[in-house]
Amino acid sequence: MNPLADKSSLKGAVRSSNTSELQDMTKIEINPGVAPFPKPIILVGAMVEGNPNFITIAWFNRMNGTPNIWGLAMGKKHYTLEGIRKNGKFSVNFPSVELVEKTDFCGIYSGREVDKSNTFEVFYGELGDVPMIKECPVTAECSVHEIIELPKTALVLGEVRHAYSEERFMTDGALDARKTRPFVFIRPGDQYWSLGDAIGDAWSIGKVHKE
Repeated sequence: MNPLADKSSLKGAVRSSNTSELQDMTKIEINPGVAPFPKPIILVGAMVEGNPNFITIAWFNRMNGTPNIWGLAMGKKHYTLEGIRKNGKFSVNFPSVELVEKTDFCGIYSGREVDKSNTFEVFYGELGDVPMIKECPVTAECSVHEIIELPKTALVLGEVRHAYSEERFMTDGALDARKTRPFVFIRPGDQYWSLGDAIGDAWSIGKVHKE
């Protein structure tokens, strides 16, 4: 039993582990349209009308393990989406904090208005015509698994075909977030945040609560 959470005496409040003050835990209803979770920032690349183009995406995550399928959502009118639909493939590039300005630039301006092909040093991998960003610590080539039409966005599901990094971003053969230095998008506030310190080992730290 947690001595800091005596329900009979606190009645909806919790005692801080650092102070003796009680903090009000009364729940209030907030906007149901909220998305209060950190969103990993990626740059999605595709060939559009013969040129590399990149767009900044925050609505992104892994959707399946084997095969390795990633999902990203973007507005249906985005220029990059035209290339993804036509070619059936795209890249996912994970920028480091050093690339935050260029990353934001790619999210502000459409490829219809601005040529973004020279924003980064572009390279190509095994698929041949999928533009990737050399400055990004981690990049991947994906083939379209499925595109799901949602009310306002297209949910692009891509199977990772090839992934790339560099030895300098690895520790003991695995990617090291302290070296790749990814960042996330936070809303409310519309800000980019860097990662903080590790606070525990997954599938391990919680075992202390097993009775």
